[in-house]
Amino acid sequence: MLGLLLARAGVDVTVVEKHGDFLRDFRGDTIHPSTLQVMEELGLADELLKLPHTQARTLNAEVGGKNITIADFSWLPTKNRFIAFMPQWDFLDFLAREAKRYPNFRLLMRSEVTDLIIQGDRVTGLRALTADGPLTLSTSLIVGADGRNSVTRKLAGLEVESFGNPSEVLWMKLSHAASDPEQTMGHAGPRQGFVMIDRGDYWQCGYVVRKGTYAEIKAGGIEAFREMVAAVSPLPPERLQEIRSFDDVHLLSVRIDRLKHWWREGLLCIGDAAHAMSPIGGVGVNLAIQDAVASANILTKPLKEGRLSNAHLAAVETRRTFPTKATQKLQLMMRSDRRKREAVEPTRSGPPGFILGIAKWPVLAHLAGRLIGLGFRPEHVRNRAPR
Repeated sequence: MLGLLLARAGVDVTVVEKHGDFLRDFRGDTIHPSTLQVMEELGLADELLKLPHTQARTLNAEVGGKNITIADFSWLPTKNRFIAFMPQWDFLDFLAREAKRYPNFRLLMRSEVTDLIIQGDRVTGLRALTADGPLTLSTSLIVGADGRNSVTRKLAGLEVESFGNPSEVLWMKLSHAASDPEQTMGHAGPRQGFVMIDRGDYWQCGYVVRKGTYAEIKAGGIEAFREMVAAVSPLPPERLQEIRSFDDVHLLSVRIDRLKHWWREGLLCIGDAAHAMSPIGGVGVNLAIQDAVASANILTKPLKEGRLSNAHLAAVETRRTFPTKATQKLQLMMRSDRRKREAVEPTRSGPPGFILGIAKWPVLAHLAGRLIGLGFRPEHVRNRAPR
């Protein structure tokens, strides 16, 4: 996204991608109203939404056998008041195709960053191993947008502040039948520990477990695991037979962290490389998009004029620190509430307090829709000139 925005504004951009394609399963496939608004401002939303996707105008949870709305996007001040569920590889392919329209954009696939070039205190380039051999790139700015296991932030020596690894999610695919619940995304189970995302011809399901218990679960065997999932899933128990072995289960470690400083001279980190989020609400990828928009708004002019300074990089961090901290604080509060309840009543099987609150005061679903759909500080494309 940042490459597209910068190239569109006339900045020379090279995107270095480790893999040969964007095809990775169980990634963040939620495109929130904030991201759809950015695409609208770029004049690309209509084309994007021609790609296969499903739409969620509300998010739901099963509480006491009743289906309640926990987030409602109908009041948002945007054109597209829904979350679009689209495979992330389709979204990334779309962005790459649009960026390639600009002659000053270059995408290098199968190119793995191996080292940074540092002269004095300044990062001046990188080294990568490509399909054609070693490559050295010199540049005025490197942006680390390489995820929660960022190589660039590690090579740059940026310090990470961690807020723990509270849980893990076991992702799996289950087939979709006409008699299944009519919801695009929902939570089920006594502690809302089972997530269902309607992907059209199948359900993408996530089973939340305590950190470090996956090995014990595997040791118990696949049949015992099926029974555990069936106990919280609203789908028929026989559907779980589709999980043939643990090869059909993908482990995602949930963690919340952020860099103490997002930059050093010549380098800036954004997205998960700067702040890893809990998957609650699917906000991570959309916060990353907001980081990209803010970065483009702040950095385009100094990059074009050859006067990029540390103050510009600091301005990006300052702009995006509040929404990052506020979102993580909210996620940590939700986790803390659950831990307190479990400490007092270990056997209690009720849903989290915030869901009970929304069930009691439905108007809170609109507030939740605002926080999930737009975030604490939505960004807007500064240059909206047509392509």
